[in-house]
Amino acid sequence: MKQISTIIIGAGQAGLAMSKCLAERSVPHVVIERGEIANAWVSERWDSLRLLTPKWQSRLPGYSYSGSDPDGFMTMAEITEYLRSYAAQSAAPVEEGVTVTSVTVQSFGYRVETTKGDWLCDNVVLATGACAQARVPAVAGQLPSGITSLTPMSYKSPAQIDPGGVLIVGASASGTQIASELLTAGHDVTLAVGAHIRVPRHYRGRDVQWWMDQSGVLDMRADQVDDINRARRVPALQLVGDHSIDALDLNYLRWQGVEVVGRLCGIRNGYALFSGSLANYCALSDQKMNRLLEGFDLWAESQSLIGLAPPERPDPTYVDPDPALRLRLCDGHIRTVIWATGYRPDFNWLHLPVFDAKGALRHKFGVVAPGLYVLGLPFQQRRKSGLIDGVGADAETLSNHLILTRANRAA
Repeated sequence: MKQISTIIIGAGQAGLAMSKCLAERSVPHVVIERGEIANAWVSERWDSLRLLTPKWQSRLPGYSYSGSDPDGFMTMAEITEYLRSYAAQSAAPVEEGVTVTSVTVQSFGYRVETTKGDWLCDNVVLATGACAQARVPAVAGQLPSGITSLTPMSYKSPAQIDPGGVLIVGASASGTQIASELLTAGHDVTLAVGAHIRVPRHYRGRDVQWWMDQSGVLDMRADQVDDINRARRVPALQLVGDHSIDALDLNYLRWQGVEVVGRLCGIRNGYALFSGSLANYCALSDQKMNRLLEGFDLWAESQSLIGLAPPERPDPTYVDPDPALRLRLCDGHIRTVIWATGYRPDFNWLHLPVFDAKGALRHKFGVVAPGLYVLGLPFQQRRKSGLIDGVGADAETLSNHLILTRANRAA
């Protein structure tokens, strides 16, 4: 059995950032990856997806974008190459093609069992990400036979979609992007909308991510939020990595031809049933967007910034006064349903009492238990924790904690 100080599980941006920080602190470690480096970006994203953040925002410890298009958006091939180059530059000790099957306590450390042998270690870092599994509601089991059921992790391109209509459930970034793509490809698309957050791609002549970065929105700490659990469940922004589309919101999708309906609340007798709360969800989303833009304006005024376009507000979200409340699923028109209803981590191999009653991993800013850490979850330490640009600061903090507790154990 092999022994080492620290094992990092996952070789995406979180695992590689943690590896870099531990290497700088001379902590012996290994990074275990079930596939290849950046595996999720390679195999679990659709073909046309681009990062929602500009290339300049793909900052990792000791590494940043240095190309000629800092304001562009990385394709999946580019982000894969970016992370692999980072791993090579930092000489990250990655073992690819190794699947972790169990993590348990042994003595004063942990036993990590894998498909290629077992390890004993003092510390384990869970860096498998927040998007390891697609969330699919139980109602999916009530779909009539003959309808294909997909998620954003199994959807690749319009070429795999059967001719006919598509129902997309969920209107955050994944749902709106796939809806637009499939409509452009010639499908009739119905989008079921629940809670969502609308923002423009650009505001006053700058990318919205520039505003969030510079004004400090992304640096807000978890301990500054009244209800951190609620904050961690906030949907992804309705954005697309494309400067030619100023807002991939419901108004844009309606203009394209997408039918917008309320939240899916059930399937009964061959019909999809939608709630009548669409107007409320849209009003709340507009309110949050305007509050965010007002915050940008106040910050710009406090900084005496010049050269910006004047303040503006997008038109309110248009809501059909009589939206459809049901959609027939058994007449052959709807051939595919895509569940863009979010993601969740997968820790099925973590055999430790560290989960709450709902099965969620308990942690305090990334510290799960003595010697056990998690990295890359939404709003883990800061609002940007789930972004490539956010894992670095979190990794620095957790690495320092690991060093301190290691010294305490030795004492």
